[in-house]
Amino acid sequence: MTAFTKLTITELRLLLREPLATFFSVFFPSILVAILGAVPSFREPGEELGGLRVIDLYVGIAVVLTLAMLALQVTPGVLSTYREKGILRRLATTPVPPAVLLGAQLAAAMITALVSVALVLALGRIAYAVPLPANLPGFALAFVLAALGIFAVGLFISAVVPNSKAATAAGTLLFFPMMFFAGLWTPRQVMPEMLQRVSDFMPLGAGERALHEAMTGHWPNLLSVTVLVGYLAVFGVASARLFRWS
Repeated sequence: MTAFTKLTITELRLLLREPLATFFSVFFPSILVAILGAVPSFREPGEELGGLRVIDLYVGIAVVLTLAMLALQVTPGVLSTYREKGILRRLATTPVPPAVLLGAQLAAAMITALVSVALVLALGRIAYAVPLPANLPGFALAFVLAALGIFAVGLFISAVVPNSKAATAAGTLLFFPMMFFAGLWTPRQVMPEMLQRVSDFMPLGAGERALHEAMTGHWPNLLSVTVLVGYLAVFGVASARLFRWS
């Protein structure tokens, strides 16, 4: 078993020992879909939504909510706590480079996210007849790109903040505006054109748009793909270079 695999398994176990983190990253998105789907008007097709229902849109939004929870709320706090407790300093004396530790954290979060997304899709389909992604390869591509883009931002926070409190504060400050532009309070499809344009250049907004297109049978658009790859390139490289052990 490689060091990367061992670290990934360890990170998964530690995440499962945190009830709040597990609840909000794994179960809360499905609970949100269940609550919104219980609103009768959200199950009615709307002309302004192109014949779709509000609940159809919120399944995709719940997917990016999962990624936002893990990338901005969980990961920065975990790695910053490791730094405060000296765990990272002890790891620095081993052959494990920063990139392997960051990669293991990302892999554990991705596995958690996959479980959450499976629950969201299953609940939406069984309870409210929300169609499964019409373009499954496109949905997988959009999910991976959205995850890599937003986790790059989360890992960057982990790399530069001085302590766990600052990490939590920074993640929270980014979480709410990013989720706004992803459509959590108002679906992107009914936002004013100016806000939609801003959303196209936000990692979660670009991710939600790409996921929505895949849900409706299309491939992610070139703009969303470019934006997400850009976030990954800029913040991913910066995370690896600026990561501090102590």
